[in-house]
Amino acid sequence: MHLDKAKKRIAKQLKKGFHGYPSITLEYFGATPAMASELVISFIAEEGAEPQIQKFVCDHDAREDETIQTTLVKIIERAEVASLTEVSGVSIIKG
Repeated sequence: MHLDKAKKRIAKQLKKGFHGYPSITLEYFGATPAMASELVISFIAEEGAEPQIQKFVCDHDAREDETIQTTLVKIIERAEVASLTEVSGVSIIKG
């Protein structure tokens, strides 16, 4: 899947808002607000359940990485996610 297509599918899911569980929250991290070198995906199967965390790390912007974005679309589809949310911006990695 091409990067643009993957990003459009993710954006479409994000626009729907919260519609129950299962849900996924996306949060991007980086050394600066301009580059997200990490993506943390939190999957919650049902209300009150502990989140399952998956992390992707790369040496360039994860938001522009075709492999990461395509994998994210596949995760969303396979988990039959009802809600997708995203923490806005890039959270700064403190180190």
